[in-house]
Amino acid sequence: MKTYSAKPGELRREWYVVDADGLTLGRLATQIADRLRGKGKPQFTPHVDTGDFVVVVNAEKIAVTGNKLEQKMYHRHSGYPGGLRSRTLREQLDRRPTEVLRKAVKGMLPRNRLGRAQITKLKIYAGPEHPHEAQAPKPF
Repeated sequence: MKTYSAKPGELRREWYVVDADGLTLGRLATQIADRLRGKGKPQFTPHVDTGDFVVVVNAEKIAVTGNKLEQKMYHRHSGYPGGLRSRTLREQLDRRPTEVLRKAVKGMLPRNRLGRAQITKLKIYAGPEHPHEAQAPKPF
């Protein structure tokens, strides 16, 4: 019996919607990363993008445990000397709540062109509405 390898043309992608209201950041990010990679599918192939689309709503209402709101830091650098900028998780949730979940999921994907293709299938919205009703997303 030969080993099955998925081909990009024979894949069927599903759409899923997740309400992040009250869900823990890391636990939700691992489930989303697995769904984006296609790990739950029987035709999963590590070197082929077999994952599904994931739409996340209410990203601003995500929960964390402990003192992470004050202690967890997000860093970015402009590329110039002295260009390091840092924000706490609370400030990041106030300014760009979608980037908190996007960065958590991106850290769980492969660091290559496959991972960059998989992160494009993640759609995150801060509020309860999303423009993907035409795709008929299923609940997560």
